[in-house]
Amino acid sequence: MKLLRPLSALAHRFSVQFHCRLRKSVKKVLLTTTAVVFTAGFVSAGDYSMSGSIKLTYGSFGTGSTPVTTPDDFTPEADLDIAASSSGGNISMTGTLELDEDGAPDVGPITISSGALVFTYDTNDLGALAVAPTNGDGEDDNYGDYSVAFSAGGIGVTYTKDQETSDNAMSVSYAAGALSLTLDTIDETNAPTDVAGGLQYSSGDKKTTIGATYVTGPYTIKVSGDDQTAQDWDASVAMTTGDTTITVAADETNMMSVGIAYTNGAMSVSARQEFNNAAGDESETEVSLSYTDGALTFSAASDSGQKGHYGDEAELLLSAAYTDGDVTVAAKGTDQDEMEVSVTFAF
Repeated sequence: MKLLRPLSALAHRFSVQFHCRLRKSVKKVLLTTTAVVFTAGFVSAGDYSMSGSIKLTYGSFGTGSTPVTTPDDFTPEADLDIAASSSGGNISMTGTLELDEDGAPDVGPITISSGALVFTYDTNDLGALAVAPTNGDGEDDNYGDYSVAFSAGGIGVTYTKDQETSDNAMSVSYAAGALSLTLDTIDETNAPTDVAGGLQYSSGDKKTTIGATYVTGPYTIKVSGDDQTAQDWDASVAMTTGDTTITVAADETNMMSVGIAYTNGAMSVSARQEFNNAAGDESETEVSLSYTDGALTFSAASDSGQKGHYGDEAELLLSAAYTDGDVTVAAKGTDQDEMEVSVTFAF
């Protein structure tokens, strides 16, 4: 019995040491595994970036057919976009968190893609479905929610739908050498109308439009037409020679137009004249000029068809901008005695 006591004590001591070492080894394994999982999760988190701007504007601008009703004053703006994208897999995903001075965060477009397929979701902001405003702001109002796009072998297909109204649009394109063909269908029978109180749902377009473009030498020929009872069609021929492009066009209203565009280094000039337009005003003339010299940009645009409009849609718009590093100073004015000066810092 005396001989067995030292052996029993030795066995107990070995058992304690073994269990202690086992626990330490298990703990190290668990810590290592956790670190590996954490590192793998961090690596697969994808990429992200931030961009934004801070802007201070003085002045007042109308928009469309709506004049400004407030006196000249300062307007501060701030925007911050946080964009993220997945990486490392066969399925890619991107999204953006948008913040502005109002303090209410918004979600930008979300895309999910794999191979030739791309799904995009952007609440009421996909332009394939859009209605002209009736409240005079001069801007079309998009209301498409999501789209599915496919592109391969010269064929492109995009389907867009609005979740609330079930309105939809589909665009199919095919390109082979100098020839491009398009087929566009749109159903806006439940389209909302932009009124002062918000969106009001009513009837919109439902049509199919077929188009073709052919390029031969310096000439580009385009034709398109739809299947409406009162059919709309457009046709144009453009000729490019050197820095100059001349375009002759016509449509279903028997309107004809001639346009010319010229670019030479820092300067671009364009002019367009309509004849026998639908408004019965043959004097509609469009002229634009832009000039860039390093950090300085100047532009002027005149469109007699915009008579009585305000802001960026005014008949005459003059603008200039100067960039110093990441700060841009800009000024613009119209024939409606409107003026705006802004300083913007982009990051």
